[in-house]
Amino acid sequence: MAKIKIQKKDIWIDMTPMSDVMTLLLCFFMLTSTFLTPEPVQVTAPNSVSELKIPEQDVLNILVTPEGRVYCGTENKNNMQAMLDIMTDKFGVQLNPNQIKHFREDAMVGASMSQMAAYLNLEPEKMAEEVQKLGLPLDSIKGGKSEFQEWVSAAREANPDIKLAIKCDSKTPYASIKKLMSELQDMNENRFQLITNLDVKRLND
Repeated sequence: MAKIKIQKKDIWIDMTPMSDVMTLLLCFFMLTSTFLTPEPVQVTAPNSVSELKIPEQDVLNILVTPEGRVYCGTENKNNMQAMLDIMTDKFGVQLNPNQIKHFREDAMVGASMSQMAAYLNLEPEKMAEEVQKLGLPLDSIKGGKSEFQEWVSAAREANPDIKLAIKCDSKTPYASIKKLMSELQDMNENRFQLITNLDVKRLND
């Protein structure tokens, strides 16, 4: 008995709908994603169960490393420029256009005003290395404000609605954090938020 041959047919799948869906998903994630500003020093924040979110705009981020070094900055480059103008006028520091360009490209302020010009003369790669050895001074200048306090005041002058957020490492000594908070309280900055990682495990217990 002869075998019946079944005619083979090519199967063609239209991939157009899948391509459309992938394009829409890609656009969605690009539009809704929040890009994080790179930090000058890697800091691992302690865990907590607080679910309060830090505002995405008008925030002066204050970073404290395990060694107690302090950095500050905001994502708004216009505010950063205004802060720099206030500080250079106050301390009599002259910066050239290239130095100002490097400042605007930097993530946070981390050099004292006496070191600012030399720091901004470096190439961006060298700046990223050098800033890890620096930090804003917390010592008072001639019995007045410290440079850190002056930067906070400059940020408040540049944007009166700015909010303060402190991010410290889980290994940062308590004494360093207490000193920073005392600096803020001395200038009547009593409202600030602490940035922590959400401890999902404790939250579910």
